[in-house]
Amino acid sequence: MTHARESSAGALPGVVAITAVSGTAMVAVLATSLGLMPLYGEPALTGEGWRAAAPDLLAGVAETLRIALPATVLAAGIGLALCALMLRPGRSAVLVRAACLVALAVPHLVGATSVGLLLGDGGLGARLLSGVGAEAGWPALVGGPLPVATVLELAWKESAFVALVVLAAVAPGHRERVQVAAGLGASPRQRVTRVLVPTALPALAASSLVTLVYAVGSYEVAWLLGRASPEPLPVLAYRLFGSIELDDRAAAAAAAATGSALALLLAVPALVALPRLRAALASGVGA
Repeated sequence: MTHARESSAGALPGVVAITAVSGTAMVAVLATSLGLMPLYGEPALTGEGWRAAAPDLLAGVAETLRIALPATVLAAGIGLALCALMLRPGRSAVLVRAACLVALAVPHLVGATSVGLLLGDGGLGARLLSGVGAEAGWPALVGGPLPVATVLELAWKESAFVALVVLAAVAPGHRERVQVAAGLGASPRQRVTRVLVPTALPALAASSLVTLVYAVGSYEVAWLLGRASPEPLPVLAYRLFGSIELDDRAAAAAAAATGSALALLLAVPALVALPRLRAALASGVGA
């Protein structure tokens, strides 16, 4: 308990600084969307920015969730599987860990470009398919009706992040726990479902939450690999912010504020539930 309090006290200055910077930025965005910080002219409380962005906001929220939720689920599942591989003894664990570190170091912009070259209409996948004489055409994975390429790129990159976070949380004491379970007669599957998964669940939930919030706010991947319409909220905000029409600045701020509100709406309940999840798992282990 004392160690936890000391850790919380040590993290307090950073939390205060981040909250102050993020809070100031959010207030500025909200004020801009309401006309209180115009690019030109006198400040005046108005909802013109929200009214201008309103036709695209609901579709933007739906498209953002259509990308973020599947990408998070895939990243969590793949990340947990990679963590299980890295916990196994042998050279394969070293290779998987090195691959995760390499994937984590690749910028999302480079990853999105690579996925586009692989899954695009004229990409490597389409050429290989045509080379084997397939009659069916290559599906529209990039810029198609479903954000397949965007989801796959985010899941690929973020699964490495999830795997390394879960590994750091689970690795201490994992071998001893598995040995005890094996001594009690647990099968290899039970060692995964009853030892690894419950131990990894808090870290998996926390890293998945980070992945979800990042995917909600990700711009470059959806811009490069997604369809032109409807636009996810980050793409909509960026396009309006760069518009030659100065009046679109308030609409861009409205789209950005909507994206931030969506991220908070997803994150706050999860942050409230995480301590309860840890307590429930701890009591279950203790029992």
